[in-house]
Amino acid sequence: MRVLLSTIGSRGDVQPLLALALELRALGQEARFCVPPDFQAWLAGLGFAVTPIGPELRSMMAAKPSGPPAPMTPEQRKQLAEASVAAQFQTVAAAAEGCDAIVAATALQIAARSVAEVRGIPYAFAAYCPNVLPSPHHAPPPLPPIPGMPVAAPGTNAERWARDGERFDALFGPALNAHRATLGLAPVADVRAHVFGERPWLAADRALAPWPDPADDGVFQPGAWIVADERPLSPEIEAFLAAGAPPIYFGFGSMRAAPDLSHVMIEAARAVGRRAIVSRGWAELALLDAAGDCLAIDEANLQALFARVAAVVHHGGAGTTTIAALAGAPQVVVPQIYDQHYFAQRVRELGIGAAHAPGAPATESLTAALESALAPGVAAAAGALAARVARDGTRIAADRLMAQRR
Repeated sequence: MRVLLSTIGSRGDVQPLLALALELRALGQEARFCVPPDFQAWLAGLGFAVTPIGPELRSMMAAKPSGPPAPMTPEQRKQLAEASVAAQFQTVAAAAEGCDAIVAATALQIAARSVAEVRGIPYAFAAYCPNVLPSPHHAPPPLPPIPGMPVAAPGTNAERWARDGERFDALFGPALNAHRATLGLAPVADVRAHVFGERPWLAADRALAPWPDPADDGVFQPGAWIVADERPLSPEIEAFLAAGAPPIYFGFGSMRAAPDLSHVMIEAARAVGRRAIVSRGWAELALLDAAGDCLAIDEANLQALFARVAAVVHHGGAGTTTIAALAGAPQVVVPQIYDQHYFAQRVRELGIGAAHAPGAPATESLTAALESALAPGVAAAAGALAARVARDGTRIAADRLMAQRR
């Protein structure tokens, strides 16, 4: 069996797909990727075929805006959506050649299901957070404001999901249906429902991020897709860990960050009497000074590292939150966008850490959040949750894929 794993998201969207690919390989199946070019060398180095799609995300994230973005006109938004959908139809179709199934992640995968339909192969949409999928029990994840478009009005969850669907239809419906017509496919009335499919997959841990209605069989939740990382920590990291009490880890992954975020993080760690490990990430965070109580790192085995730190401060991505939960580490989540607000709320609700207010933290606010996460009882709660985090999500998902082929 050959499966195409497709996303146009960041590292946090690609990493779970890699976990599924490795599981499929272990079962004697083949996986290939359609992902942004940032991840082509990494995945190809692991022996997977990769078709790049879209622009390089890191260079886009690193671009320094000269001022507030100019509002886009409706015509400009239409042209941008049309170009994105056209590129997806062309690229995903090429990547799916010879494949027996497609798994798509991120809600902007507009073309993948149509490609699967043309080829007559199974299709699954994978979400990494419950509130990405419609439910009366929660609202859609908040989206960043779009210049020139009104801010979403409040309302019931059902009303908010209805407006979210209207936004999908208005932005992508014409382009999607134009391409479907050229392929001899019927038009789609509800773009979001079309992308998610009849029974979307929720690749999230049931203890950390459960589907809110256990009686609802419309969502398949196999569990989180976690890459089994067996790499040793570098000698530099090992030496730093051995030189004192467990430090605090700070990392914002692929997110942009304020220029002074490194200073804020290190000053907050020092305010609570802790050393700091700072992950440079795509924001290229740097140390405040040359003092020996801080270490800046690049790529590392976070599963091993998180088990040896006092707390993990991060942006609230699904993967980082899950790995920290698996390690039993107290967390401070500083959410920025989309599903990160959900995970900040869950960390607070579960008593395994603190939820900082969205946006850029100040030294005082981050210090207060750290004091809360380091309070007595939080580490015990985090350890208790770690024992409940399942590790078989990728195997369950791979088995489901293989059963669909049969």
